[in-house]
Amino acid sequence: MSESAFLVNVFIHGIAAGAMIVSTLVIARSRLTPDVRVAAVLSGISIVAWIICEITPLWRAMGHLYLLQFLTFPVAAIFWLLLLAIFDDWRVRPATLAPVGLLVVMGFAQGVTAGTLSDWIWAGRNIFGALLAIHAGTVVLRGWRGDLVEGRRRFRAVLFGLSCLYVVLITVAALANKLDPSGPWLRVVVGQPYGGLLLSLLIIAMALVALQVWPPAFGASRRSEAAPDVRMDAGDIHDLARLQVVMAGEGWRQEGLTIGDLSRELDLPEHRLRRLINQRLGHRNFAEFVNGHRIEAAKQRLADPVEVRTTVAAMAFDLGYGSLGPFNRAFRAATGVTPTDYRRTALTNASPISNDPG
Repeated sequence: MSESAFLVNVFIHGIAAGAMIVSTLVIARSRLTPDVRVAAVLSGISIVAWIICEITPLWRAMGHLYLLQFLTFPVAAIFWLLLLAIFDDWRVRPATLAPVGLLVVMGFAQGVTAGTLSDWIWAGRNIFGALLAIHAGTVVLRGWRGDLVEGRRRFRAVLFGLSCLYVVLITVAALANKLDPSGPWLRVVVGQPYGGLLLSLLIIAMALVALQVWPPAFGASRRSEAAPDVRMDAGDIHDLARLQVVMAGEGWRQEGLTIGDLSRELDLPEHRLRRLINQRLGHRNFAEFVNGHRIEAAKQRLADPVEVRTTVAAMAFDLGYGSLGPFNRAFRAATGVTPTDYRRTALTNASPISNDPG
């Protein structure tokens, strides 16, 4: 790489690093959920270290600072956790940090081994990072249709989807370059100008959103109270009444219920139903709207002594969940405790206190 090309490369990556630092600081000082802020700070630190280490002459000039390289190992896992914290309300806990730890161990193992073994560990680390990006992209797209906030729906499909695609792209390019160093693959990796430009564009786009601290794009899918509107037209009143009849009739029990299913049942355009649930009922996510009904029913059943022999798993299936895991996560997110703990507390408090003096 010529001196002029190197300077251009450093300039492009400097813009990316600067935008990353600014957006990270803004998110860290915002009122977003603690889990999103923690994941954003960890992601920002790891990405900036990654940018520096990918420019070999720059990293060499810094004395091959191993701490920076150490911070780059889990970059894919931390970004995966950030997206899941934003779009799926995941918590930053030891269990969700496990992929981060795995990539750190793999990176360390790669550094202390040599030859073919080191190459295999390198390939495994990159492939695992790409799989995490694919999973994150799937989560982003899976919730796209159920998201009731139009602004965030656009960003799900565009900004974060492209970010996941970019991680997969550079992984494929790196693996291809390993097999055929003479090919054009190297141009799109992070350390090269074209790859750096793609990364810079994505980070700048995220920074522009972060500078606004735009809750529709970054906020969790929590319910926000809808403001009462005395100007609600007769059509809205009629449609809301029909919606309430369906939900009161336990239409929410249908497994895999989507907003499309509900709009067809109500014979109501999907965009109109989306607007009603979001603007009139105060829900920002369709799954959260449905879960609200399911969790309330679960709380009543868990506190009922008659249901004491009904397992939590059986209850989850009966309430419309496809498996126990989503039910446990939704219940804990809504109440702060597991269904089992809630049942234990509710039944203990409901037990009659014995007055027997013996």
